[in-house]
Amino acid sequence: MSLKTVPNAQEHLLTSLSDGILTLTMNRPEARNALSAELLHGLSTQLADAAQNTDVRCIILTGAGKGFCSGGDVKAMAAMNSSARPMTIDEAIHRQRIDQRATAGQLYKIPKPTIAVLPGAAAGAGLALALACDLRIMASNAIMTTAFARVGFAGDFGGTFFMSQLVGTAKARELYYLSDRLSAKDALSLGLTNWVVEPEELSTKTHEIAARLSSGPPIAYRYMKENLNRAISSGDVDDCMDLECTHHVHCAKTEDHKNAVKAFMEKRDPSFSGL
Repeated sequence: MSLKTVPNAQEHLLTSLSDGILTLTMNRPEARNALSAELLHGLSTQLADAAQNTDVRCIILTGAGKGFCSGGDVKAMAAMNSSARPMTIDEAIHRQRIDQRATAGQLYKIPKPTIAVLPGAAAGAGLALALACDLRIMASNAIMTTAFARVGFAGDFGGTFFMSQLVGTAKARELYYLSDRLSAKDALSLGLTNWVVEPEELSTKTHEIAARLSSGPPIAYRYMKENLNRAISSGDVDDCMDLECTHHVHCAKTEDHKNAVKAFMEKRDPSFSGL
Protein backbone atom coordinates (compact mmCIF):
# COMPACT_ATOMS: atom_id res chain seq x y z
CA MET A 1 0.00 0.00 0.00
CA SER A 2 1.56 3.31 -1.08
CA LEU A 3 1.76 6.50 0.98
CA LYS A 4 -0.84 9.18 0.45
CA THR A 5 0.28 12.35 -1.33
CA VAL A 6 -0.73 15.56 0.44
CA PRO A 7 -0.97 18.61 -1.86
CA ASN A 8 0.73 21.79 -0.53
CA ALA A 9 2.26 19.86 2.39
CA GLN A 10 5.03 17.88 0.72
CA GLU A 11 7.66 20.59 1.15
CA HIS A 12 6.87 21.00 4.87
CA LEU A 13 6.69 17.26 5.66
CA LEU A 14 8.96 14.69 4.05
CA THR A 15 7.78 11.08 4.06
CA SER A 16 9.44 7.77 3.32
CA LEU A 17 8.46 4.15 3.87
CA SER A 18 11.07 1.40 3.91
CA ASP A 19 11.01 -2.06 5.48
CA GLY A 20 7.85 -1.25 7.40
CA ILE A 21 9.30 1.96 8.86
CA LEU A 22 7.45 5.19 8.04
CA THR A 23 9.66 8.23 8.57
CA LEU A 24 7.95 11.61 8.87
CA THR A 25 10.40 14.53 8.76
CA MET A 26 9.20 18.01 9.65
CA ASN A 27 10.97 20.05 7.00
CA ARG A 28 11.16 23.74 7.87
CA PRO A 29 14.77 23.99 9.09
CA GLU A 30 14.88 27.71 8.44
CA ALA A 31 12.06 28.11 11.00
CA ARG A 32 13.31 25.37 13.36
CA ASN A 33 10.53 23.18 11.94
CA ALA A 34 7.76 25.34 13.39
CA LEU A 35 4.26 23.95 12.91
CA SER A 36 2.78 25.60 9.83
CA ALA A 37 -0.77 24.86 8.73
CA GLU A 38 0.64 22.83 5.82
CA LEU A 39 2.88 20.79 8.12
CA LEU A 40 0.02 20.01 10.50
CA HIS A 41 -2.24 19.03 7.61
CA GLY A 42 0.42 16.76 6.15
CA LEU A 43 1.16 15.17 9.51
CA SER A 44 -2.49 14.53 10.31
CA THR A 45 -3.14 13.05 6.86
CA GLN A 46 -0.12 10.74 6.97
CA LEU A 47 -0.91 9.53 10.49
CA ALA A 48 -4.53 8.80 9.58
CA ASP A 49 -3.32 6.82 6.57
CA ALA A 50 -0.61 5.02 8.56
CA ALA A 51 -3.13 3.85 11.15
CA GLN A 52 -4.75 1.62 8.51
CA ASN A 53 -1.78 0.95 6.23
CA THR A 54 -0.61 -2.60 6.90
CA ASP A 55 2.74 -1.81 5.26
CA VAL A 56 3.50 0.61 8.12
CA ARG A 57 4.71 -1.23 11.22
CA CYS A 58 6.66 1.52 12.99
CA ILE A 59 6.63 5.33 12.74
CA ILE A 60 9.53 7.74 13.20
CA LEU A 61 8.88 11.45 13.73
CA THR A 62 11.87 13.75 13.39
CA GLY A 63 12.95 17.19 12.21
CA ALA A 64 15.17 18.37 9.39
CA GLY A 65 18.38 20.25 10.10
CA LYS A 66 19.59 20.86 13.63
CA GLY A 67 16.24 20.91 15.43
CA PHE A 68 13.24 18.70 16.13
CA CYS A 69 10.40 21.24 16.30
CA SER A 70 10.16 24.70 17.90
CA GLY A 71 6.37 24.45 18.31
CA GLY A 72 3.85 26.93 16.96
CA ASP A 73 4.80 29.32 14.19
CA VAL A 74 4.94 32.60 16.13
CA LYS A 75 5.46 34.68 12.98
CA ALA A 76 2.34 33.16 11.40
CA MET A 77 0.41 33.87 14.60
CA ALA A 78 1.46 37.52 14.46
CA ALA A 79 0.36 37.77 10.84
CA MET A 80 -2.96 36.13 11.69
CA ASN A 81 -3.53 38.55 14.57
CA SER A 82 -3.10 41.50 12.19
CA SER A 83 -5.26 40.08 9.39
CA ALA A 84 -8.39 41.87 8.25
CA ARG A 85 -10.72 39.11 9.36
CA PRO A 86 -9.35 37.27 12.42
CA MET A 87 -10.99 34.03 13.50
CA THR A 88 -13.58 34.12 16.22
CA ILE A 89 -12.69 32.45 19.52
CA ASP A 90 -15.02 29.57 18.70
CA GLU A 91 -13.42 29.06 15.27
CA ALA A 92 -9.93 29.14 16.75
CA ILE A 93 -10.78 26.61 19.46
CA HIS A 94 -12.46 24.29 16.96
CA ARG A 95 -9.50 24.36 14.59
CA GLN A 96 -7.02 23.87 17.43
CA ARG A 97 -8.94 20.85 18.74
CA ILE A 98 -8.94 19.23 15.30
CA ASP A 99 -5.21 19.86 14.78
CA GLN A 100 -4.26 18.54 18.21
CA ARG A 101 -6.32 15.35 18.08
CA ALA A 102 -5.17 14.55 14.54
CA THR A 103 -1.46 14.93 15.36
CA ALA A 104 -0.40 14.56 19.02
CA GLY A 105 -3.57 12.65 19.84
CA GLN A 106 -3.06 10.30 16.90
CA LEU A 107 0.60 9.71 17.75
CA TYR A 108 -0.48 8.71 21.26
CA LYS A 109 -3.33 6.45 20.13
CA ILE A 110 -2.17 5.04 16.79
CA PRO A 111 -1.97 1.23 17.17
CA LYS A 112 1.67 1.06 16.13
CA PRO A 113 4.97 1.91 17.87
CA THR A 114 6.09 5.51 17.43
CA ILE A 115 9.55 7.00 17.96
CA ALA A 116 10.44 10.68 18.24
CA VAL A 117 14.03 11.33 17.12
CA LEU A 118 15.44 14.63 18.39
CA PRO A 119 18.52 15.94 16.53
CA GLY A 120 18.06 19.24 18.36
CA ALA A 121 15.62 21.37 20.32
CA ALA A 122 12.03 20.31 21.01
CA ALA A 123 10.01 23.21 22.41
CA GLY A 124 6.38 24.01 23.13
CA ALA A 125 4.01 22.05 20.92
CA GLY A 126 7.07 20.42 19.37
CA LEU A 127 7.94 18.97 22.76
CA ALA A 128 4.34 17.79 23.15
CA LEU A 129 4.58 15.91 19.83
CA ALA A 130 7.78 14.22 21.02
CA LEU A 131 6.20 13.25 24.35
CA ALA A 132 3.12 11.89 22.53
CA CYS A 133 5.32 9.24 20.92
CA ASP A 134 5.96 5.89 22.61
CA LEU A 135 9.75 6.26 22.65
CA ARG A 136 12.29 9.07 22.30
CA ILE A 137 15.90 9.17 21.13
CA MET A 138 17.90 12.40 21.67
CA ALA A 139 21.20 13.62 20.35
CA SER A 140 23.47 14.54 23.25
CA ASN A 141 23.34 18.22 22.26
CA ALA A 142 19.54 18.35 21.96
CA ILE A 143 17.38 20.12 24.54
CA MET A 144 13.75 20.12 25.68
CA THR A 145 11.72 23.06 26.98
CA THR A 146 8.02 23.69 27.49
CA ALA A 147 8.62 27.36 26.52
CA PHE A 148 4.95 28.37 26.85
CA ALA A 149 5.35 30.70 29.83
CA ARG A 150 7.88 32.74 27.86
CA VAL A 151 5.29 33.68 25.25
CA GLY A 152 2.24 33.92 27.51
CA PHE A 153 0.63 30.59 26.62
CA ALA A 154 -0.72 27.90 28.95
CA GLY A 155 0.31 24.94 26.77
CA ASP A 156 -1.26 22.82 24.04
CA PHE A 157 -1.07 19.61 21.98
CA GLY A 158 -1.50 17.47 25.09
CA GLY A 159 1.86 18.36 26.57
CA THR A 160 0.55 18.83 30.11
CA PHE A 161 -1.00 15.34 30.00
CA PHE A 162 2.04 13.60 28.52
CA MET A 163 4.51 15.43 30.78
CA SER A 164 2.51 14.72 33.94
CA GLN A 165 2.32 11.02 33.09
CA LEU A 166 6.06 10.78 32.45
CA VAL A 167 7.52 12.80 35.33
CA GLY A 168 4.67 13.30 37.82
CA THR A 169 2.57 16.36 38.48
CA ALA A 170 5.01 18.27 40.72
CA LYS A 171 7.89 18.14 38.24
CA ALA A 172 5.54 18.82 35.31
CA ARG A 173 4.32 22.00 37.02
CA GLU A 174 7.91 23.11 37.59
CA LEU A 175 8.83 22.55 33.95
CA TYR A 176 5.73 24.36 32.69
CA TYR A 177 5.80 27.29 35.11
CA LEU A 178 9.52 28.02 34.82
CA SER A 179 10.12 26.87 31.21
CA ASP A 180 13.71 25.88 31.96
CA ARG A 181 15.80 24.22 29.27
CA LEU A 182 16.52 20.54 29.89
CA SER A 183 19.70 19.01 28.53
CA ALA A 184 19.57 15.54 27.02
CA LYS A 185 21.27 14.23 30.18
CA ASP A 186 18.58 15.84 32.36
CA ALA A 187 15.81 14.50 30.12
CA LEU A 188 17.25 11.00 30.42
CA SER A 189 17.44 11.17 34.21
CA LEU A 190 13.81 12.34 34.37
CA GLY A 191 12.57 9.62 32.02
CA LEU A 192 11.60 12.06 29.27
CA THR A 193 13.82 10.27 26.77
CA ASN A 194 14.78 6.62 26.43
CA TRP A 195 18.19 7.02 24.82
CA VAL A 196 20.83 9.72 24.43
CA VAL A 197 23.53 9.27 21.79
CA GLU A 198 26.16 11.41 20.13
CA PRO A 199 24.81 13.33 17.11
CA GLU A 200 26.76 11.23 14.63
CA GLU A 201 25.25 8.05 16.13
CA LEU A 202 21.63 9.25 16.05
CA SER A 203 20.76 7.71 12.68
CA THR A 204 22.33 4.35 13.57
CA LYS A 205 20.54 4.12 16.92
CA THR A 206 17.24 5.16 15.35
CA HIS A 207 17.49 2.48 12.67
CA GLU A 208 18.44 -0.14 15.26
CA ILE A 209 15.36 0.51 17.41
CA ALA A 210 12.99 1.05 14.47
CA ALA A 211 14.15 -2.17 12.80
CA ARG A 212 13.49 -4.15 15.96
CA LEU A 213 9.99 -2.68 16.23
CA SER A 214 9.11 -3.09 12.55
CA SER A 215 10.05 -6.76 12.71
CA GLY A 216 8.03 -7.32 15.90
CA PRO A 217 4.48 -8.70 16.26
CA PRO A 218 2.09 -5.97 14.98
CA ILE A 219 -1.08 -7.47 16.46
CA ALA A 220 0.51 -7.88 19.88
CA TYR A 221 1.95 -4.35 19.68
CA ARG A 222 -1.50 -2.97 18.89
CA TYR A 223 -3.03 -4.63 21.94
CA MET A 224 0.02 -3.84 24.07
CA LYS A 225 -0.24 -0.12 23.31
CA GLU A 226 -3.95 -0.11 24.14
CA ASN A 227 -3.21 -1.89 27.43
CA LEU A 228 -0.55 0.66 28.36
CA ASN A 229 -2.69 3.66 27.39
CA ARG A 230 -5.68 2.29 29.27
CA ALA A 231 -3.52 1.85 32.37
CA ILE A 232 -2.86 5.58 32.30
CA SER A 233 -6.35 6.79 31.45
CA SER A 234 -8.31 4.35 33.62
CA GLY A 235 -6.05 3.60 36.53
CA ASP A 236 -8.43 0.87 37.74
CA VAL A 237 -6.51 -2.36 38.18
CA ASP A 238 -9.47 -4.64 37.46
CA ASP A 239 -10.32 -2.80 34.23
CA CYS A 240 -6.70 -3.04 33.11
CA MET A 241 -6.45 -6.74 33.92
CA ASP A 242 -9.76 -7.50 32.19
CA LEU A 243 -8.54 -5.77 29.04
CA GLU A 244 -5.26 -7.67 29.23
CA CYS A 245 -7.19 -10.95 29.45
CA THR A 246 -9.16 -10.20 26.29
CA HIS A 247 -6.09 -9.13 24.36
CA HIS A 248 -4.02 -12.06 25.63
CA VAL A 249 -6.55 -14.60 24.38
CA HIS A 250 -6.86 -12.82 21.03
CA CYS A 251 -3.07 -12.91 20.61
CA ALA A 252 -3.02 -16.62 21.44
CA LYS A 253 -5.18 -17.25 18.35
CA THR A 254 -2.85 -15.45 15.92
CA GLU A 255 -0.47 -17.15 13.49
CA ASP A 256 2.25 -14.84 14.81
CA HIS A 257 1.96 -16.33 18.29
CA LYS A 258 1.86 -19.91 17.03
CA ASN A 259 4.88 -19.36 14.79
CA ALA A 260 6.76 -17.63 17.60
CA VAL A 261 6.14 -20.56 19.94
CA LYS A 262 7.47 -22.93 17.29
CA ALA A 263 10.52 -20.73 16.76
CA PHE A 264 11.11 -20.67 20.53
CA MET A 265 11.03 -24.45 20.70
CA GLU A 266 13.42 -24.65 17.73
CA LYS A 267 15.72 -22.03 19.31
CA ARG A 268 15.53 -19.56 16.43
CA ASP A 269 14.30 -16.01 15.99
CA PRO A 270 10.59 -15.67 15.14
CA SER A 271 9.26 -13.99 12.02
CA PHE A 272 6.03 -11.99 12.37
CA SER A 273 3.58 -11.47 9.50
CA GLY A 274 0.78 -9.62 11.28
CA LEU A 275 -1.67 -12.51 10.92
